[in-house]
Amino acid sequence: MADNTLTRMDLADAVHSQVGLSRNESADLVESVLEHVSDALVSGEAVKISSFGTFSVREKAARVGRNPKTGEEVPIHPRRVLTFRPSHLMKDRVAAGNK
Repeated sequence: MADNTLTRMDLADAVHSQVGLSRNESADLVESVLEHVSDALVSGEAVKISSFGTFSVREKAARVGRNPKTGEEVPIHPRRVLTFRPSHLMKDRVAAGNK
């Protein structure tokens, strides 16, 4: 697995170079977009970004799990989890990079 990671600053630098906003304005724009996306997810909305994918929150019910080491049954509490489903275009693009 690659050790490169795309960061908020990388996104802000890309906005700065491609759009022409100042570095501070670019960073503020990236922060604003990410905050808007996370606020929508927290409120239970799905976030669909065309040609990229869909982020959504899924409710998982309570269930009984098992400790694999001891075999003891352990209750797993209900929780909300974040899921991402990539678009077909994104899947194809990533797959083409593997060749």
